[in-house]
Order: sequence, then C-alpha cells, then structure tokens
Amino acid sequence: MIFVAVGILGAIGLTFGILIAIAERRFSVWEDPRIDVVAGMLPGANCGACGVPGCRAFAEQTVTGSMKPADCNVLDAAGAAAIAGYLGVDAGQATKKVARLLCAGGASVATQRADYAGLESCAAASTVAGGGKGCVWGCLGFGDCAVVCDFDAIAMTTDGLPLVDIVKCTACGDCVDACPKELFAIMSLDQKLIVQCRSVLEGDEILALCRVACTACGKCALDAARGVISMRGGLAVVDYAKNEQTSPAAIGRCPTNAIVWVEGAQRFDAVPIGAGV
Repeated sequence: MIFVAVGILGAIGLTFGILIAIAERRFSVWEDPRIDVVAGMLPGANCGACGVPGCRAFAEQTVTGSMKPADCNVLDAAGAAAIAGYLGVDAGQATKKVARLLCAGGASVATQRADYAGLESCAAASTVAGGGKGCVWGCLGFGDCAVVCDFDAIAMTTDGLPLVDIVKCTACGDCVDACPKELFAIMSLDQKLIVQCRSVLEGDEILALCRVACTACGKCALDAARGVISMRGGLAVVDYAKNEQTSPAAIGRCPTNAIVWVEGAQRFDAVPIGAGV
C-alpha cells in the first residue's frame, strides 16, 4: 500500500510539473535582457522627473525607443552617451530641469504681521491666517521643501529662504507639492528670466510688506522683446514660449530686483542676485 501511495503521489507531482512547464512556456512574456543592463547604468534615483515611474520603467522605454537616454534628468552627458553607445542609438537632446523658487522675500526684506508659535511647518503655519508673514503670498521659511527633498538639493538660508542646488536637483516635484504657497515651479535651465514674486498687490502697497516684491511698474515688459513679458494682475509674467527672445535687458530697470537673470549658477539663491549669476 505504501508503494502504491508513493506511486500515486509521484504521478500527481509529475503531472502538475508537466502542466506548469507547459503553462510557463505558453504564457511567459519575453523580456529584453538589455533592460536590466540599461537600468544598471541609470542613477537609480527613481525620481519620476522623466515622466515614467522609476528608473526601470525608463530603461524599458529607452530600450524600445520610446524615450532617449538624455530624457533622464539626472544623467549627465557622459552617462547618456554610455547608454546610447550600448544600445546603438542617438543619445537625444534634453535640457535639465530644476526647481525654482518664485519668492525672494526673506526675513531681512519682508515684514512679519504676527508671530507664529505653532508647529514649525509651512503647511501648519499657512492654516493660521495664511502664516505670520506680511505678504501672504510669500515663503514662510520653515523648510517643508527641504524636508521632503530626497536628494539633499534644498537647504535653508540664514534669511529663511530655500536654496536650490541645481546640480543635485532632479526636478522630481516633491518641493512643488510640499509648498502650501505654490512657490516652486519646475523649469528648464534654459529659462533664465525669472520673476521672484507671486504677489498681486502693486506699488507702495506691496513695498510696505516686502522690499523686493514686484510692484507692477511694467519696466521689464517695456525693456524686454515684444510680447516676452506681460503684466497680469499686478505681476510680471514671462511667456516662455518666446524663451529664445529673453535677455538680461529685461531686468535692468527693475526697481526692486524682483525679476532676475540666472545663468551658469551651480546653486540658485532666492535672494535677488541680479544679472550674470
């Protein structure tokens, strides 16, 4: 009886093994082995800045030709060239994107209308009458953006403003989501003309709250190429569809340095920095 039972169990096991083997062969999906190689050549940041969820997904898209190596915002030129050489494809062209802070109103230039003594978080402070800052559109300075940055690309200055290291920044967008004032924007590095203010007040009314605010004087719009800058709701707005027409000329007469020209900087300090950075 024991031998019969063993024989039956062996037959059942063999039958299931054969069925599993057949099913595996019939339903298995072939995967290009180059995907693993390309994934290993990527930085492994899994930041999602390329538009797909993670480096492996980017590797899959690159191997199939749906994306170019240069579409990875973290890869340097040498890394993109290495992947392109392995795959035998063109590396492509892409301009690095980074997070930009649209506020220059640090503690030394912006007024406080109230002392906030609660949880040291921008999200928490903003729920209490918009925070204690005189300009309710301005940076609250508690560094929620720096806390959520997984790449150590944001540090807080002594003036209470975030400082973005454009080399480390991957444009993942976590700081954009974390800022309750919506002061961060993901911008291409070739967008060098930046308005560091979100206030909709004008003239002396906003200057009483922040010395580096946009006063809506309109001088930048007059000095820039036609149509590059327009005045909307008390604020200068740059049309980046005309980015090739932008130049430092637009910032020359700004009375508060609310609009800046950034070029060649390794770090982007939100404090007004003028031309030629």
